[in-house]
Amino acid sequence: MRYRSPESPAERAFRESREEWLEARVHDLADVLETAGAQLYRLLPSDFGDQRRVAAATIARVAADRARARSVGDTVRWLERLMPGAQPHDLTDSVRELRARLAPGDEPALWSWNAGAWEEMLLWWWWRSQRRTGEMERDYAGWRSRWSADVPWDGPVDFPQRAPRRHGRELLTLAEFFTHEPEPLSLLARAVLDAPETAATVQDVVLLREEHLQGAGHLLWLAEQQACAEELEAWRRKQQASGSEATRAFLAELSEAVKRYMSVVLQPVISALSGCERALLSHSKRGPWRSADDYLGAFLDFLDWQGRAPDDTQVERQATELADQGRTTWHGMEGSLPVWYHIVTSPQERAAAKAYSGAPSASVLRVRTGAPVQASFDLFSMDLWNESGEPEAEWYPEPGIDIHYDGDSAFDLGALLAVARLGYARLEFLAVGADGGVQRLRTVLARVREEDTPAWRRWALASLAVLAPEPDDLADAITRQDDDGADHGADDDEGWDDYEDPEVRRTPEEHVARPAAGGLPPALLGKVRALLRQAEDSSVTEQEARTFLDKATELMAKYGIEQAMLDDVSDPGKPVDKVVDLYAPYVKEARRLLSWIAGEMRCSAVYPGGKDNRHRVHLFGFEADLHATEVLFTSLRFQMLRGADVADALHRPEGEDARAYKRSWMLGFIREVTTRIGAAQRAARAAADTKQQTDPLGADSAGRSVALVLADRSAVVQAQVSARYPKLGKTRPTKFKGTGYWQGVADGKHAEIGGPAFADEDDMDQLTH
Repeated sequence: MRYRSPESPAERAFRESREEWLEARVHDLADVLETAGAQLYRLLPSDFGDQRRVAAATIARVAADRARARSVGDTVRWLERLMPGAQPHDLTDSVRELRARLAPGDEPALWSWNAGAWEEMLLWWWWRSQRRTGEMERDYAGWRSRWSADVPWDGPVDFPQRAPRRHGRELLTLAEFFTHEPEPLSLLARAVLDAPETAATVQDVVLLREEHLQGAGHLLWLAEQQACAEELEAWRRKQQASGSEATRAFLAELSEAVKRYMSVVLQPVISALSGCERALLSHSKRGPWRSADDYLGAFLDFLDWQGRAPDDTQVERQATELADQGRTTWHGMEGSLPVWYHIVTSPQERAAAKAYSGAPSASVLRVRTGAPVQASFDLFSMDLWNESGEPEAEWYPEPGIDIHYDGDSAFDLGALLAVARLGYARLEFLAVGADGGVQRLRTVLARVREEDTPAWRRWALASLAVLAPEPDDLADAITRQDDDGADHGADDDEGWDDYEDPEVRRTPEEHVARPAAGGLPPALLGKVRALLRQAEDSSVTEQEARTFLDKATELMAKYGIEQAMLDDVSDPGKPVDKVVDLYAPYVKEARRLLSWIAGEMRCSAVYPGGKDNRHRVHLFGFEADLHATEVLFTSLRFQMLRGADVADALHRPEGEDARAYKRSWMLGFIREVTTRIGAAQRAARAAADTKQQTDPLGADSAGRSVALVLADRSAVVQAQVSARYPKLGKTRPTKFKGTGYWQGVADGKHAEIGGPAFADEDDMDQLTH
């Protein structure tokens, strides 16, 4: 029997973290299938292992088939083998329904270029839980037959944490690795890695990469180790420029030790991961300041806001309109999949469409961009000559099918990035019938030459950097072009630069709709506003400003809970809703601030979606809570914008983009201040609980606990949201690149939320008169 040494703590942690992540992803994907394809979920076989794993692999396979432009019939045929006894018509209807509902949304595993890799990894994870007969060849033959696909075999991917053993080392952290190095190197490395500035830099790097890793703790460990090694090497390069020859030689030894760690420990582990995991880790690593992935992510976010992809009726209408204009070719996006459309207009084109294999061919398909590309292989070169050696006249008229991408169109450039990333697009050949209607002649997967995509990607990225300098502005650039067919340059959401004149700048009150009557009582509202105005006054000290806003927050929290208890006895009431319009600057950050404050104030916030609602938030809640939310938002937004300017002037690293720094600072600020608002709410609830227990005769709400009353009100609010938005999706995590996040958290601790409050109401009355 082969001896296997016991796992080290690092190996065990790595393996367990990976397994937890995979199971979490399995459940996420299974939930998508259960929601979007309920009928197909019910048809899953019960004899094929864990149903959740089967469901996850199934939806990844369906998404991959859709991205590969395989027909519904192809998908149904492999499902028939997977689900013996299922009726073909049931499967056909289920697959059509599921494929129609698949969209990029907030599930990256179902994006076109990810689906195949996720399918492979999920199949590998599924077979690990399968029962085996002991005859591996027979088992795998059966699995391959049922899945109609190769199931990944045993290999290093099963135990990536053990891959370094091939090099004689176990999975180690960089600090542990240096314990095996000579003491001078070990001490120096530990001193550098333990330095506060090094730790802060590594923390920022990991934070920036965390979202791309999708909660995979084992990948986060690898990312952190890469960041530590890179930071240690950066310190070494900085010190190498000065010092004696002996010092430089010593630092060169340090560099060699770091390289050994990368090659002996980290790289073998990374190489042993699945293709999907390697892609996640690779894409999480930031390259240039603006990367194609940043723009592509923003582009997909925009598409998700626009709703479902066009259906056959929309395509037919568009084809008819373009044919009337003399245009026969156009492109678009269906979810995350690029689609090219062409209306054939002659028997020659029809023959070429029928014969086209999908391989890159200049005679059939030509993608026109501003990027220089080499001549593509001529698929029909052998057919273009007749038996006499003369060229066949007009067999396929020049120039073939032109797919044109406009370098001045933000949408075109985003779509071209999707083509370059995926490596193919679906090509729809359409034909105009005798009745004038448009019919689908053929669907084929049109592949792109590998050598073309880098040029397209560079060209699209350079053009996008001009049209939308910040990836987050891409949706706005597309919308402006949709509105009037022209791009007006930079977005208005640029910071305070356009509002330097105090008479032109909007006051904070103008950034939200006026609160409806019936919210906070006029007397209380007047006191709160007076406190907030004094908190915002630049002439008061930081401690005074904090005290003013502390008291305002405390008063609103106390009133909201008291009102809830009274309403529960006298009139349970109904929640109300209102749409709040937001304005520049930094609309997205303002939207997040408002939504998070609403959540802490027992309200719900929804982003309605669609280009007309990009700067709106739909709030749901009881009127007093909504009113308090808006009052707090007005003040905190003003503080956030002013604080971002101050932090930018004092703390932004030289050479970093000011807007990126401010946005990352704002995210940190929002996290911290809303956490403190939540703490104030919990303190008010605890005080109300104490009062109810000590004075039961004077307790409100017929003796019901404060927690129960508030929980019931929250349930009522959520029911109203669900009734209004029955198919509400999740928001995707925010991407940011600036290094101001932790400074924003620190400054948020000093914002005027939480902390000590005035002793009684009389003190506040003295301040407000």
